[in-house]
Amino acid sequence: MQPLTIALGDYGITKPIKRAGADLGRLNLRFVEVEQIVPMMRRMCRGLEFDICEMAFTTYLCARAAGLPFTAIPVFVTRNFHHWAVFVNTGSGVKKPKDLEGRKVGVNRGYTVTTGLWARGVLQSEYGVDLNKITWIPTDDEHVLGFKQPANVDYRFRGAKMLDLLMSGEIDAAIGEVAVDAPEIKPLLPDARNEAFGYFRRTGIYPINHGVVVKDSLLKEAPWIADELCRAFEKAKVEYRKNLDLGDAATSWDRAAKVNAEVVGDPYPFGIEPNRKALEAMTQFAVDQKMVPRRYSVEELFAPLN
Repeated sequence: MQPLTIALGDYGITKPIKRAGADLGRLNLRFVEVEQIVPMMRRMCRGLEFDICEMAFTTYLCARAAGLPFTAIPVFVTRNFHHWAVFVNTGSGVKKPKDLEGRKVGVNRGYTVTTGLWARGVLQSEYGVDLNKITWIPTDDEHVLGFKQPANVDYRFRGAKMLDLLMSGEIDAAIGEVAVDAPEIKPLLPDARNEAFGYFRRTGIYPINHGVVVKDSLLKEAPWIADELCRAFEKAKVEYRKNLDLGDAATSWDRAAKVNAEVVGDPYPFGIEPNRKALEAMTQFAVDQKMVPRRYSVEELFAPLN
């Protein structure tokens, strides 16, 4: 078998796999150079350019709905809580989550980004926000071609900078990274970390961001690839967890893992059962937010393992 091309971001948990001399068992991997993982996900969805690829899990759900020929393994390489991810312009008069109803809310990149799904899901399930009463403003299109957006998603501002939209008052709030130090821009939930940890303690839901997918043609030809990948990631996690304090080498995901571990325990649980609550929440939120036509069972989303 020829070397398998694989596109992974560069985090503490992926570095042991990408390191020269890593024990990859039967796998023969050729790591693609990755500066940013988001364009790689788009290339996988639109051109099936890689044998194995890191994939935002909400994008994966949309890809399944579109019939794209790749399947996930139950390995999740980035995750965090998203209570922090909603920012408001204080001049808008939005003071609490329900105030978002009737407003325009930006979404960094596409409507189907995973942070957007989780933030909206929390607003709906925890704070009673009617998502259908909000106009969602993405700043880019979606990874999966042909995605049919709900009627309350407005793409007129594709290409605009979220910060400009928020500062100008064109939108009242935004979901995602809003890198600004301005007194008029504030998080909607000022105590987001404690709100998030309380959410986990009540529900057992530890949000997933990115998973890993494999081309179906490969899984059909060599189904053992799924097992070998899972084993490789488990070994990488063991090495990673020996030292969560990576200092200057830590990414934002690594820093989140260190903080979250104090509450959730293992910051990167793999497998279906340890993640069932998060996966069931994601599939339900995806239906509620009109991203997919039906709720997928957890089992049908993953390649079978021995």
